[in-house]
Amino acid sequence: PTPESQQARFEVIASSADFTSSSVLDVGCGKGDLLSFLDARFTGVSYTGIEQIPEFLAVARSRFADRPSAHFRHEDFTTASLPESDHVVACGALGYHSAESGFVFNSITRLFGAARRTLIFNLLDAANPPRHPLLASYDVEEIAAHCRTLSPSAQVVRGYAPGDATYVVMRT
Repeated sequence: PTPESQQARFEVIASSADFTSSSVLDVGCGKGDLLSFLDARFTGVSYTGIEQIPEFLAVARSRFADRPSAHFRHEDFTTASLPESDHVVACGALGYHSAESGFVFNSITRLFGAARRTLIFNLLDAANPPRHPLLASYDVEEIAAHCRTLSPSAQVVRGYAPGDATYVVMRT
């Protein structure tokens, strides 16, 4: 993602829940950019990041070495034991093609299972398909309908970046 698109996604995430004094599980945390963003806006965030790419993880661990409430794990979120957290965030982690049938729906359900309060994730909109062959896009209403099977208070946020949709699935 570009710095601008990441910033737009982070703004939507931060406005979708109160992260003050709460635990966050960041799936596909990359270099820990979401943690920096949340720290600038909320206090008392306890953070766990999961990342598969060792080089990204090394950068994140180095950046936040002096932050005792930040933990980074080298794991695959689809098979790892996920720590139950107040908020589970997947910013871009679900946006890749998978050979697994039902990958996105199974992943959403699995991540919601770890969320005590809120699951927040974004996907690319099939109405504006990505140009990169590794990236997947989805029918927004189909994903929203699945989210509503998990929680009747699921919401979709659009309009902040072309071709992007953020889903906010709250426990009731």
